[in-house]
Amino acid sequence: MKCPGTDMKFWKPGDIFDINCPKCGKRVEFFKDEVKRKCRCGHVIVNPKIDFACAEWCPYAEQCVGPIPEEVKAKQKQELRESARERIAFEMKKYFGTDFKRVNHALKAARHAEQILKVEGGNPLVVLGAAFLHDIGIHEAEKKYGSTSGSYQEKEGPPIAREILNRLEIEEEIVEEICDIIGHHHHPREEESLHFQILFEADWLVNIEEEGFSQDREKVERLIGKVFRTATGRKIAEDLYLDSAVTDGNA
Repeated sequence: MKCPGTDMKFWKPGDIFDINCPKCGKRVEFFKDEVKRKCRCGHVIVNPKIDFACAEWCPYAEQCVGPIPEEVKAKQKQELRESARERIAFEMKKYFGTDFKRVNHALKAARHAEQILKVEGGNPLVVLGAAFLHDIGIHEAEKKYGSTSGSYQEKEGPPIAREILNRLEIEEEIVEEICDIIGHHHHPREEESLHFQILFEADWLVNIEEEGFSQDREKVERLIGKVFRTATGRKIAEDLYLDSAVTDGNA
């Protein structure tokens, strides 16, 4: 039996398509299962629409589609990570339901974390996964202890995060790191990872606004000196809360 993915009887409109050669601009025809083609100008083009999902598990993948180019593997890996981040965000929203305050806090923390990541580096899945889920224990803390204290959040958060991440089939090593960050995200250790530091700073970037600290310039200056260790996080904090204070004062 022929693989349904490569058997043209099962193909749909659009499975054969043309793209423009990025070098000479001429049209090049692709079949959906072709890894790459050479344009008449000599430029080798990797199929931008190829989907090797089955190659992740099929033992005959290499005989079927041939060796998968490294650039395609890298693109697939990136797409899988982006999909995982989106699914974690969705699960966070589903868990919090109509608690829009907590949903918005997590989304804002994730946006700040992504800003810092782009400059400082790090694993986006770890940092953004932790950003989306860092306060996931807050409802259980309220139920069990009648308190949203950081220490109670840290105690109740990791088991809930682990259940979500395992259900999404996130790699165990990443699950462990995310849960470790959640389990002490209010209490940095003497030596911390870059991933923890980015989440810690992103969380504070939101807390400064939500807790009303932004109205007290001296307090903000002390917080920035104490909390922010990355140049990018510090710059964001100063731009958000110190430069605006100067502008408001001169208005």
